[in-house]
Parts: sequence; C-alpha cells; structure tokens
Amino acid sequence: MQCPGQDSRYWESEAIFEVKCPKCQHVIEFFKDDASRTCRSCGHRLLNPRIDFGCAAYCPHAAQCLGSLPEGLKSSAGQSLKDRVAVEMKRFFGTDFKRIGHAGRVAHYAEEINRSEQGDPAVVLISAYLHDIGGSATGHRQQEGPQPAREILTRLGAEQALIEEVCAIIGQHQEPGQEQTTNFKVLHDANLLTRLDEAQKESPSPREQLTRIIATSFLTETGRQLATKVLLQNKTS
Repeated sequence: MQCPGQDSRYWESEAIFEVKCPKCQHVIEFFKDDASRTCRSCGHRLLNPRIDFGCAAYCPHAAQCLGSLPEGLKSSAGQSLKDRVAVEMKRFFGTDFKRIGHAGRVAHYAEEINRSEQGDPAVVLISAYLHDIGGSATGHRQQEGPQPAREILTRLGAEQALIEEVCAIIGQHQEPGQEQTTNFKVLHDANLLTRLDEAQKESPSPREQLTRIIATSFLTETGRQLATKVLLQNKTS
C-alpha cells in the first residue's frame, strides 16, 4: 500500500518546486518525495528542504518509507526529534497557553522562512520551540534559556553539535551579534514577526512605523517579505 502523501495522483501544484543550490545558486527541481538531489552544475548534494517526517511517528509503513532515505536523514526522521521537542515545550510551560501559542507561531513562521533561506530544518524548528524556555513571560532573563533547553535536548538524546548550536541561538536570539548563521537569522526573524503580529492585535502601530521596522530590523529577505505580507496586508493606516 502506497502512502497517499507520496502517491502522485494526489499531488497538487506545489508538489514540484525549485530551490537554488547553496553552493553555486544553480536552480534545482525537486519533487516533494525526493529525499535529495544533486546539483547538475557543481555536484553538491542538497537535501529536500520541504520534506516532512512528522508522519513517521505514527505511520505503520514508516520503516519501509525511511528505508529509502539517505543515512544522514534516518536518525532525525525516525525519532521525530522536533515533534518530541514540541511536546516537551508544552510540558515545560504547563498551562501558560500564551507562551505555548507564541512558540508555536514562531515555529510556523520559522518553517516558512526557512523554505527559502535553507538553514538546517532541525536546528531552526527546535530553536523556535525552545527559544523562550527559561525566560520570563515578558521576555526578560533570556540568559536562563539555554540551560533548560540543554537539559531537554540531552534527555531526548539529541546530538551534541545540535544541542550546542540551539543553545547558542537561544542565548542571543534577541540581541544579534556581529556574526550570524542562517539558522540564527531565520529564528530571529520568525520571533520578531511573531512579536510584531501579536502586538498588532493588542495595539496596532501605524503603517509607516511597521514599514520602517520591516526594512531595518529583519535579517533575511524572506523574513522581510513575509512580514510585509502578514503585517501590512489589508492595513490602511
């Protein structure tokens, strides 16, 4: 039995898409079920930036599906680490539904931004879920964030390199340093967009002010484009 999500009879237009090679910028065409593709221009092997392994946590055919993936994907896909991190985040915040909702929105925007920016999906999404762990409800004391995040990721058996990068991003996500990785930029922009969107619902800012913030405060072009769409669409004043 073939998974409906992988059966081309059920595919829509977005099932085939193009991304730029991070090495030479050559355009690479992906089908949604491609695990990876090799750039015809420079030979760089690029993993599918949109592939989603969430179904592996419950699908009875996951073993067959994962068996066809490159070795570099199997461990993270099979364990669905990002999904387990999301569960741990909700446990940490308990009944603080405002912060749970905030983390979920940051993860949503981070995933959307990262489709174009092509950072590491695991680092980006895990950082998004855990970026406010240990901080206060008002956003202060973020320096406490890395330690609870480290404990959660260690308990879940995450690789040490992933733990270190996630903790580094969490520790500075509100105060960018001079050197910024793509993963950091994606998380920064997703968090900034979420905070601005939440603030708009409570006390709307003038269009001119939002336009200025979008132009000067976002670190990625995709983040600026998404912020323009989310914050300025249908806004007249």
